[in-house]
Amino acid sequence: MNMENRPDPDKLLSKLKAEEENSRRGKLKLFFGANPGVGKTYSMLEAARQRKKEGIDIVVGWVETHGRAETAALLEGLETLPRKTIEYKGVKLQEFDLDAALARKPALIIVDELAHSNAPGSRHAKRWQDVEELLDASISVYTTLNVQHWESLNDVVAQITGVLVRETVPDTFLQRAHQIELVDLSPEDLLTRLKEGKVYMGDQAARAADNFFQPGNLIALRELALRHTAQRVDAQAQSYKELHAVKDVWPLNEKLLVCISSSPSAPRVVRSALRIATSLRCEWIVAYVETASDRRNPDQRNQAINTLRLADQLGAETVTLTGNAVAEDILAYARSQNVSKIIMGKPSRPRWKEWLQGSIVNEIARSSKDIDLFVISGEEKEPEIHFPAPSLSRSLFSWTDIVTGVGTTAASTLICWVLFRHVDRANLIMVYLLGLVWVAYRFGRRASLIATVLSVISFDFFFVSPFFSFAVTDTEYLFTFFVLLIVGLLISYLTGELRQQVELTRERALRNRMLFKMSQDLSETPDPKELLQLAARHLEEFYRTAVILLAPDKAGTLQVPAGSPENFSFGTHEAGVAQWVFDHDQAAGTGTNTLAGSSGFYLPLRGLKETVGVLGIKPRHPDFFKDPDELRLIETFASQIGGALKSTQTTAEAGRAEAQVELERLRNLILSSFSYDIREPLADILKKCRRLLDETKNDGKASRSLLNEIYEKAERLDKLTRELPQIIESEINENQGNKT
Repeated sequence: MNMENRPDPDKLLSKLKAEEENSRRGKLKLFFGANPGVGKTYSMLEAARQRKKEGIDIVVGWVETHGRAETAALLEGLETLPRKTIEYKGVKLQEFDLDAALARKPALIIVDELAHSNAPGSRHAKRWQDVEELLDASISVYTTLNVQHWESLNDVVAQITGVLVRETVPDTFLQRAHQIELVDLSPEDLLTRLKEGKVYMGDQAARAADNFFQPGNLIALRELALRHTAQRVDAQAQSYKELHAVKDVWPLNEKLLVCISSSPSAPRVVRSALRIATSLRCEWIVAYVETASDRRNPDQRNQAINTLRLADQLGAETVTLTGNAVAEDILAYARSQNVSKIIMGKPSRPRWKEWLQGSIVNEIARSSKDIDLFVISGEEKEPEIHFPAPSLSRSLFSWTDIVTGVGTTAASTLICWVLFRHVDRANLIMVYLLGLVWVAYRFGRRASLIATVLSVISFDFFFVSPFFSFAVTDTEYLFTFFVLLIVGLLISYLTGELRQQVELTRERALRNRMLFKMSQDLSETPDPKELLQLAARHLEEFYRTAVILLAPDKAGTLQVPAGSPENFSFGTHEAGVAQWVFDHDQAAGTGTNTLAGSSGFYLPLRGLKETVGVLGIKPRHPDFFKDPDELRLIETFASQIGGALKSTQTTAEAGRAEAQVELERLRNLILSSFSYDIREPLADILKKCRRLLDETKNDGKASRSLLNEIYEKAERLDKLTRELPQIIESEINENQGNKT
C-alpha cells in the first residue's frame, strides 16, 4: 500500500470502535421528503415488501394510510401489530404499542410518522423516543419524516411558509440514521395529487391548497430538502475520504479557494471571488501563505492581513498557512478541504524574477490535476500602494551585524592561519563555510551576508599567492572565489530560512502550551473568582499587557473580579463598552467597527448558551488584533474561560442546592425533635406536676416547695422549646443569605 494513502491509525481505530458499537444497535432508515403526499409511506412499504421477499423478519408497528387505497394495498401480506388504546379525557386514542414491539422483537419494524406526539400517558412523549428504544434493543426501523419536522430547519420552514410546526425531531437523533432516502416529487405533480384527493381528503385538502400547499412554498421546501440531503451525503463522503486517506478531490459540490498575497491588487481578487461564490452559491475560503520573507517585511504582511480581514467581513472563511513552498502548501490544503476551484490573481512579478524563483501560478497549474484553476484580475480599481524600499542601514548593516560578521571572519581567518602549513587550501575553505553556517543560524542572514563577502576577501588576501595582496596569479582561484561566494550566500539564505521556521514553530508551540496550561489550570479551579484571577494572570503573562475579566452581579451589572483595572484606565466609558458587549454578545472596542473609540478590546465570555462575562484586553498597538490568527487565538482563550466559568458556576449552584437540601433536612429534624420528642414529654410533666400540686395543697411545705421548683423549671424549659425552633430557623435563613 502506498504510505501516503494509508489511513490514519487513530481514525481507523475510532471508526472500528464506532462500527462495533453500532453493530449492536438497530439500523435506522429514514424516508425523507419535502412535503406530505410525496410518497414517503408508499416508498417505505415497497422497500419493506422487498425485504420480506429476501427473508427478513419484518412487522408493521404503525402506518398511517390517510385513506389512500394504494398505500393500504401494500400492507397486505405484512404482519401488523395491534394498536394500543389509551383513554384521555373520555376519548380513546390509538397509539403505537411499544411494549408489543419489544416483546415481538422482529429484525425490522415499520414505524410511520417519526415526529408524531404520543398521547398523554404513553411511556414517551414523542414517537422518535419510541424508535430510539427500539434501536437500542437491536431492532432496525424504517420511518418517515418531512423537512418541516427537522429541528434545525424548523425556523427556516416557518419563515418560508408562515406556519410554525410544533412537532420536531432533534438533529442529534437524526444523525444516527444509517441511511436517508429522499422521496421527491415535483410541485406540479404534488398539486395534482392534492386535487385528486390522494394527499388529504375533503375540506382538509381545500384548506391545504389555500395555505401550506402554495406553489412557492412547495418549490422552496423541495430545494431545502434536496440541499439538506446533499449536505448529509457530502459529510459522509468527506468522512470516508478522511478515514481512507483519499487525496484526490471528489467534485461533489463547489468549494472555492482564493489565494492572496501581499499584492495591493489582492482586495480586488477577493471581491471578484465573492461574486463568483455568490453566483455559484458555494463555500469559499481565502488563504494566505506566510513565508519567511513576508515576516521580514511588516508592510507587506500588514497588507495581506488587511486583505484577510476584508475577506472575513465579506463572509469568507480565512486561513493563514505557513511555509516556503507556496504552491505545494496551497494544493495540499485544497485537497484536504475537497476544494473544486482555485482562484488566483494575475502574476505581477517581473519575468526575470519568475525565471529565477519560478511561477507559483504555473506550478499550481501543472500540479492541480483535478482542481480547476482560475486566474483573474478583478473588476474594481484599487489605488496602487507602493511599499517603501527598506532602509539599507536598518535592514542590512546594523552595528550588531557588522561586528558579528567581522568577528566571525576574523576567527575563521585565525584558525586557517594556524592550519595553513598543515592542510590543503580546499580544507581552509571548509573552515570559512563552517563559520558562515554558525553565524547565519545564530545571528541571521544579514550578519551572514557580511561574513560571506569578508570571507572571500580574507581567503584571497591571506591564503592565495601572492599573499597579502588582492592580485590573483592563478585564474582557477577566480572560480574558487565565485563558488565560495555563491555557496556562502546560499548557506546564508537557507540557514536564515531555517531560523525563521524555527522561530515560527517556537511561537506556535508557545501558543499551544499556553492553551494547554490555561485549560489544565482552569479545569482544576473550582471557585469562579479564583478562576477569573488565574485566567487574567495567564493572559497578562502571554500578551504582556493589561487584562481585565468582568462578571455580572445579581442585577446583571458587570463588576471587575480579576485583572488590572488600574493599568487599564477602566473608567465609566470603558465600563459602558464592556456592558454593551455583555448585553449584545458581540466583540467591541478598539480595532473593531463597534465603539472603536474605546481604549480596550472586549470579547464576550460565552458559556453553553448564554454570555457569562466579558474579557477586556488593552492592545499594545492599534493593529494588535488585526491579524485574523491573533483574533482567533484570543477568541479561543475567551471560549476556554467562558466554558470553565460556566462549569464552575454550575458546580457551585449544585453545591448550594445540595447544602440547601441538607439544611432543610436538618431544620426538619430539629423542628420535629422539638415539636414531638421534647415538647410532648415536657407537656406531660407539666400536667402531672399541676395534678400533684393540686392534690398536695395541705401536705408538708417541703414536698410542696419541691414540686413548685420542678414545675417552674419544666415551665421554663417548655417556653424555651417553643421559642428555639424560631431562633434556629432565623439563624439558618441568615446563613443562607450570607452564603448567597
